[in-house]
Amino acid sequence: MEQDSNSEDDSVGPAEDDAQPPFPLGLSDSEAVEVLWQVRTQRRQTEPDLPDTVTRLTTPEGSIVYLVGTAHFSDSSKKDVATTIRAVQPDVVVVELCQYRVSMLKMDEKTLLKEAKDINLEKVQQAIKQNGVMSGLMQILLLKVSAHITEQLGMAPGGEFREAFKEAGKVPFCKFHLGDRPIPVTFKRAIAALSLWQKARLAWGLCFLSDPISKEDVEKCKQKDLLEQTMSEMIGEFPALHRTIVAERDIYLTHTLRQAARCVEAPPNAEKVPAVVVGVVGMGHVPGIERNWDKELNIHEIISVAPPSRFAWVVRNVLKGAMWGLLGYTCFRASKGVGRALLSFPTVQSFLENVQKPSV
Repeated sequence: MEQDSNSEDDSVGPAEDDAQPPFPLGLSDSEAVEVLWQVRTQRRQTEPDLPDTVTRLTTPEGSIVYLVGTAHFSDSSKKDVATTIRAVQPDVVVVELCQYRVSMLKMDEKTLLKEAKDINLEKVQQAIKQNGVMSGLMQILLLKVSAHITEQLGMAPGGEFREAFKEAGKVPFCKFHLGDRPIPVTFKRAIAALSLWQKARLAWGLCFLSDPISKEDVEKCKQKDLLEQTMSEMIGEFPALHRTIVAERDIYLTHTLRQAARCVEAPPNAEKVPAVVVGVVGMGHVPGIERNWDKELNIHEIISVAPPSRFAWVVRNVLKGAMWGLLGYTCFRASKGVGRALLSFPTVQSFLENVQKPSV
């Protein structure tokens, strides 16, 4: 398996129980490549019997994209992904991850469960350093949503992506692409789309998320991804936020899937042939990808982060202390470590000192 340049430069070999077939002795490199290509072609099913969660898309060149809609906390989704990849033997597997979340592919379930539940001071500082104060805090609050589901189900998120990574490693010449928009861009655009009051209301709702979730609820949500459904319910009052977190990412995922579906070169003469692609995305993104599939997309518009206006800059600086105080309180309620991290910043301490000074 070959990995996309956006991901870590490591490869995964075939599992012991599904190793590549032995080669006849004395083959040249080009002959070995041709043999492996033929092996994959023989394994590939032209009319596969796939799960109901799979949507088939095609390109004008004849390439086929099998889009697997998943729930991010679901054993059934893992099985759907494995079944699809084994049946179609793809040239490319595309997953709904970006380079900032690729680490979950290499972690085991136990480590991921611990990471998802443990929102500590170091994580808060890292998020703020990487994304800025507002976007960093929003990332931590969204992590809390994921941690809430993890704690309720005892199941780490992203199992279907790890399954896709493992299965892709068993397919000769299969490339593995990270197809989602970089998460810092998503958070910055989401924050920019909200007013100060909307940011406070959203933070409050995220901090006090506590509804119980059962495993049966997760499987029902295979018609709409659980994590994205939870978020959709909370951000229903904020259409701009839904646009940046869901609709824009639908466009980005459509773009990366179409890029992956370009024709590939077949040995021995590097003839261009249609590609077979498996896309693994949350079920909530499937309708948007289908709607955008044949449209002309402006990808540059949704990966840019516009600088704040002069008025917004003035308002933000005047009210920054009050906003940080509110978020500090709500984050403290959600996790004491978050509150301590917020209050440890020199800017916040300076603001509090100025408030306490008597007026002259």
